[in-house]
Amino acid sequence: MDVVIVESPAKAKTINKYLGKGFKVLASYGHVRDLPSKDGSVQPDHDFSMAWDVDAKSQKRLNEIATAVKGSDKLILATDPDREGEAISWHVLEVLKKKKVLDGVDVQRVVFNAITKKSVLEAMEKPRALDKELIDAYLARRALDYLVGFTLSPVLWRKLPGARSAGRVQSVALRLICDRELEIEAFRSQEYWTIEADLKTTAGTAFVSRIVTLDGKKLDKFDIPNKETADEIVARMARSHYRVTSVEAKPARRNPNPPFTTSTLQQEASRKLGFSASRTMQIAQRLYEGVEIDGETTGLITYMRTDGVQIADEALAQARTVINNEFGETYLPDTPRIYKTKAKNAQEAHEAIRPTDLSRLPKHAARMLDEDQRKLYELVWNRTVASQMESVRLERTTIEIEADEERIGLRATGSVILFDGFLRLYQEGRDEPDDDADDGRLPKMEKGDKLGLDKVRPDQHFTEPPPRFSEATLVKRMEELGIGRPSTYASTLQTLRDRNYVIMDQKRLKPEDKGRLVTAFLENFFTRYVEYDFTAQLEEKLDRVSAGELDWKDVLREFWQQFSVATEQAKELRITEVLDRLNEVLGPHVFPAKEDGSDPRICPTCGTGQLSLKVGKFGAFVGCSNYPECRFTRQLTIPADGEEATGDRVLGIDPETKAEISLKSGRFGPYVERAPLEEGDKPKRSGLPAKMAASDVDLDAALRLLTLPREVGLHPETGKKITAGLGRFGPFILHDGTYANLKDPEELFDIGINRAVDVLAEKIARAEERAGKILKELGEHPDSGKPVQLREGKYGPYVKHGTTNATIPKATDPMSVTLQEALALVAEKDAKSGKKKPAKKPAAKKPAAKKPAAKKAAPKKAAAKKPAAAVDAEAAPKKKAATQKPAAKKPAAKKPASKKPATKAKNKTASAAD
Repeated sequence: MDVVIVESPAKAKTINKYLGKGFKVLASYGHVRDLPSKDGSVQPDHDFSMAWDVDAKSQKRLNEIATAVKGSDKLILATDPDREGEAISWHVLEVLKKKKVLDGVDVQRVVFNAITKKSVLEAMEKPRALDKELIDAYLARRALDYLVGFTLSPVLWRKLPGARSAGRVQSVALRLICDRELEIEAFRSQEYWTIEADLKTTAGTAFVSRIVTLDGKKLDKFDIPNKETADEIVARMARSHYRVTSVEAKPARRNPNPPFTTSTLQQEASRKLGFSASRTMQIAQRLYEGVEIDGETTGLITYMRTDGVQIADEALAQARTVINNEFGETYLPDTPRIYKTKAKNAQEAHEAIRPTDLSRLPKHAARMLDEDQRKLYELVWNRTVASQMESVRLERTTIEIEADEERIGLRATGSVILFDGFLRLYQEGRDEPDDDADDGRLPKMEKGDKLGLDKVRPDQHFTEPPPRFSEATLVKRMEELGIGRPSTYASTLQTLRDRNYVIMDQKRLKPEDKGRLVTAFLENFFTRYVEYDFTAQLEEKLDRVSAGELDWKDVLREFWQQFSVATEQAKELRITEVLDRLNEVLGPHVFPAKEDGSDPRICPTCGTGQLSLKVGKFGAFVGCSNYPECRFTRQLTIPADGEEATGDRVLGIDPETKAEISLKSGRFGPYVERAPLEEGDKPKRSGLPAKMAASDVDLDAALRLLTLPREVGLHPETGKKITAGLGRFGPFILHDGTYANLKDPEELFDIGINRAVDVLAEKIARAEERAGKILKELGEHPDSGKPVQLREGKYGPYVKHGTTNATIPKATDPMSVTLQEALALVAEKDAKSGKKKPAKKPAAKKPAAKKPAAKKAAPKKAAAKKPAAAVDAEAAPKKKAATQKPAAKKPAAKKPASKKPATKAKNKTASAAD
């Protein structure tokens, strides 16, 4: 028996079918070991030794692999053909060596670029040893990422509370985004004019020309700076006569783009399909792992993490056959197009991303794919086939025109496509509009022809700031600078969003204040390590490690020697030093100049204090120097509506409670507040919806917000409350622990029970769809009353109860699982994840059945109001459940009335009742 190791169970299942008897294919489920998230995982003082950690799940899988390998003939490591795949194979091998199960076992490494039977069987015929250089490059990158992250991040936490993390590549990517924002803020628009003339030939055919010279001098962009200058030129043109001075027609060719690499796929999917980099890679992974075709799972595209642009000879032959059959011989070049990788050291060293079978047209594959998969497959297929099609043939024509009397020169340009070539199938998207695009076809003209003037059109323009980066343009820029590698771009961008360093604003990356603070800190105190050139040079060294040209530990020693000194120096900084420097650097951003010329740092509340950056437990904010006498605070930046928060602003009096209603500004943004009704009470507060400006808030709007959370009604099926509220992620409704988002905040105030039930049903339906098809209803959970089900999952059948998903052991036939076995699996999973045991169903009915419980109903209602005032939708049900159980027993009911310890006793009683 030969044991084959791959990453995913889906891949294992497919390859097992290809190889048949005599092979056992097992999945490692990705990486089996990693550096633990604690100090000492990489030890520079001990020659950069690394302490690898295996989590419980990976340990279980490694044990299964070890059991299978023991006594087998061969161990075939068939993980992905890139650096990460090589690393996974190395980790598995190292663990098996420690377990001493490799005696007499022949260890081989095989790689295949596509999950098809032909590719896999061919790979099995060409085994090799593990690539030591590729493993060394992985170790170097992993150690560097750890050393930067776990050395720099604690410095950030201490000196800049609220900052989440820093990283070798992520911090430089963040700097790119922040630097672009600084360019936009520093930009000052400049006026300029262009002048076009509508001319016509003697035959009466109209065309457009543009002024290019004036009085024998070439006009630059800003040479017509205002309306007065433009009007003067227009007047001169109006009294001129025009003639053609030259006609030049040149043939031109446009060649197709090469097939996709990882980065170009991410860019084009962003432009054409609107997919994020991470979304693109998720879909590409599914296409790579394949779908079932004629009873056999087959990969639809080749491996999707690659720098290579070349494609295999068999794919070239297939492409030429498809072009000839689908488009005709005229679209087929004489010889195949051969592309070469521009990257200095393409670390993946395998093919471009292409369909595994080009004869499988997008229209044929569509029935096997969901909509997003279909779109991406079609994009890959079109690009691959177009890369082998004939060039576009054009004719570009330039006509020079002169206004004789006024020495004014004009130019008309046009291009005509003589043969559309690859454009018949595919045209690459653009990140920005092309201002230099040619006009269409021009009429026939000869040198010396006289022309008539129809109209002169002066147009006013203003220069625009550089656009913010989209995901596509940022990936492109990072690749140009040599920062990071294509396989890491998606995860880098996702990390920046997860850390709340950037947000997506109209599909563009906009830095948040937190991100700008981190970048400013790193630029001022760790300058070298966020420089573009330094990061690119380090990437180049790591590539040289993978090429066997440098020793990986030498690279680490050189880096650590300087980085450790910079870190120690930063640790000595006082927070006041950091804030003083950031106040200076971020001053124009945090305290923008006012239109009236007044000091933007004067406190708007007390009028004498100076505003400056402060740091608190939850991060940075702006505060007054007269604290604690003046308690003015605001977020770092003034809201987009231009209105600066001015401390407390009284909006009016609540007509019902007679309490004062105010608009206030806190470090997390503006909010409304109703003053406490009695001494010792807490004020009622509510944040503002995301798109509501502070300047738009009046008394009526504040009173509406302070009604939240509000009760919509009782669910017709469960009889439980549905509430509407405003949370961190926007407006929502809540029922029995299920949250469903609302698109419009206005719905919070007028949503009725029917609409709420529909929204909840849609949310549950989406969750059900994600959970997979129900294979078997096993029964109800004896404690919660919720159904226990056997469901179909991505990695095989599993047991579902509420939010708990429990894996079924491999040796167990899923369809034979009983309710009792399922309950045991659920209990085991809950215990591992730290979930509480479900409350028993009968417990909720006890108070209604006995008179003593009914007498306690009034106190329960009073308790339910408190969480509503605190805008905590979940608190009320929890309190209610805690008071119900002791009510059934007189001794237990007495205890909660006294002190906090009694409350604990009451909770223990409730737990015991469960």
